[in-house]
Formats: sequence, C-alpha cells, structure tokens
Amino acid sequence: MADIGRRARAAARRLARASTEEKVAALKAMAAEVRARQADILRANAVDVSAMKENGVAASFLDRGTLDATRVEAIAKALEEIAALPDPVGRVLAAWTRPNGLSIERVATPLGVIGIIFESRPNVTADAGALSLMAGNAAILRCGSDSLASSQAILAALAAGLRVAGLPEDAIQLVPIKDRAAVGEMLTGLDGAIDVIVPRGGKSLVARVQAEARVPVFAHLEGICHVYIDKAADLDMAVTVTVNAKLRRVGVCGSAETLLVDRAVADSHLLPILKALHEGGCEIRATEEIRARFPAAVPVTEADWSTEYLAPIISVALVDGIDAAIEHIETYGSHHTDSIITADEAAAAKFLANVDSAIVLHNASTQFADGGEFGMGAEIGIATGKMHARGPVGVEQLTSFKYRVRGSGQTRP
Repeated sequence: MADIGRRARAAARRLARASTEEKVAALKAMAAEVRARQADILRANAVDVSAMKENGVAASFLDRGTLDATRVEAIAKALEEIAALPDPVGRVLAAWTRPNGLSIERVATPLGVIGIIFESRPNVTADAGALSLMAGNAAILRCGSDSLASSQAILAALAAGLRVAGLPEDAIQLVPIKDRAAVGEMLTGLDGAIDVIVPRGGKSLVARVQAEARVPVFAHLEGICHVYIDKAADLDMAVTVTVNAKLRRVGVCGSAETLLVDRAVADSHLLPILKALHEGGCEIRATEEIRARFPAAVPVTEADWSTEYLAPIISVALVDGIDAAIEHIETYGSHHTDSIITADEAAAAKFLANVDSAIVLHNASTQFADGGEFGMGAEIGIATGKMHARGPVGVEQLTSFKYRVRGSGQTRP
C-alpha cells in the first residue's frame, strides 16, 4: 500500500503538468480499449456475478455489479463524454487588481492524489479514474471484493489508454487485494500520499470512512430523498414523477424514500399516486390516516422516516402545506436530494430556497441526482457536506486553487 501511494504521488506530479490534449487522448484511447476488450470485461464480470449469487447478496447489489454489452458501451461513452468536458485545470476563477498595482488571480489546480473506496459497481473504476485524470489527479481505487475481477479488467483498458497517450500507468491504480485492512491504510493517508478520500457505497462503509479518515472526505452517508406533492401539483405529473423517483432504480442513492402529500389535495392526488406505486410493486408504509384511505399500506414507524430502503418501499405522510413539508425534510432528510411537484412558482421558489439539500428539484424526479444527468460526463459520487464539493462530484469539484500574484517591484510598508 505504501508503494502504491508513492507511485501515485509521482504520477500526480506528472499529471499536474499534463496538457489538455494529452488527457483527452488518454480518455479517448481508454474508451476504444474498453470497447475492444468488451469480451474480457464481461468474462471477468461473470466470475464476480457468480460469486455474488453464491454469497446471496441483495438484489440491489447484484444489479449494481452486473455488466452486459449495453453497460460496457455506457462505460466507453462516459469516458468520451468526460474527454469532451472543458479542462478544469488552469481556469481563472477570479481576478482583480489592488490599489498598489498587484494583479491577483485565483486559479484552479489539481487536488493531487484521490483515494476512491467503492462497492459493487465496476463502472466506478472507469468513471472515478477518468474524472480524476481529467482534473489532473492520480487515483487510488479500492473496489469491493464483489467486483474485483471486473474492475481489474476495466483497469487494464484504462492502463492501455494511458500508455497510448504517454501518461504514467500509475495515474490510475487499483488496490489488488481484498483484505479490508487496505481500506484502513488508505484512511490514514498512506504517509501523506492521499489528499482526499471519496467513499462510494453503503452506510457502513461511509460511516467508517467519516469516522476514521485522517484526510478530507467527500461523502454522503445516506440518500434519504423526498418527493413533496404540493396543493398546486398537476395530478398526472405527480403520479409520473413519483413513480419514476421511487421505482426507476430502487438501489441508487437518488431513489425517493419518502412521499409527502399536501393534505389539501389528499382527496384528489393521494390514491392515484399510491395505486400507481402499488401496481409497480412498491410496498407502501403509511400513517393510519392514509391506511384508512388505502388499506393495502402497512403501518409506518418512526424509524421509517429516516431509513434509506434501497428497495421498492416508500414511506408516505400527509402534511399541512409546504412549511410542514420543509420541516419534515429538515428533520428526517439526509441533505441529499429532494423534489417539489407544483404549478405554483412561489411555492417552488420557497422550497428551493429553504430545503438545505445538495440537490433540490422542481417538477422533476429525484433520480436526476447524477453527474451524467448534470452534464458532468460522470460523477465520482454525491457529496452532502458543505465544504468544497457538494452534490455531484465531477471534474470541477476535483480541483483546488492557488493564487497567482504579479507585481512590478512592490514592497509592503
């Protein structure tokens, strides 16, 4: 692990000087290699999937870890989309001139070495490595044991792309062992080699990282996302958006876990939404007030309001207007992603201003909580903290900055 850290630090120094053309060439070559090695990647993935089935992993984890030709092509396309992004390094973030003539610029710079710890999804190997590269950073990746074979096959394609562009293969490294002690080594910072840690996985992983890390962390602990149906919501939109927010993919962090409905439209909106969810295979946990209207629902508990199900389950409550909805979200939410469905622009503005989450939406599904959907090409994760990166962590969020000051012989009196 110490050697991995040393090699990553050396690669990071080279990447900090890499031109946009070199990084783009590497990313495009990576995409071509992923396509050329599709059969190898799928064979490796079959090994991982077989082991996951034998180990009885949850259906949501099995879905995340399974690749097919379409998903491999999506990995290649994501690499090309990242290559098409503006280079974030060297951007002048602000510039001004002082009365004494000093010219000052704040300029974006790479972070250095990023440690990414993730579970289940082998595509994160490509996404995280490519985003780090485009931002001029070296990456040390530690995947879950369930996806090690798949990740190694994908890494081989990335390494080939780096060779084509003349960039160091150590720019993207994968921890080659399953021993969990490797995670602990990364959390110590590998003797100063790692500048920031990004955990992407379940609650237990993220909680451990946040508790033990000795370097800065970009992370979210849980995605307890809400959809609020305002009294001015269009019914068809409310049904369509809620079903998508919950059921499009239940195992992602942007899946809605709680539905709040303004009591003023309970008679018109509640049952159509619940019936659509129920018909889609969703278990509904609701208050007694709602169960009286929809007997198929099961009783909700206090713990449900703060539970990330990652399953076809949703908690439902009626609230007395937008203020009560905001209060519920601020009490039980995880500051990840929350949405309001309404035709009332004033209500939407109030919700967007007062819900303190990384992503707040109006008339759109919470499943848009994704860097690719934000035009970032991909993301390295969703950050719900308030320092530096927040929301989807893309190439711009993987940079820091420095000040460049130009003078003409000024001295300070």
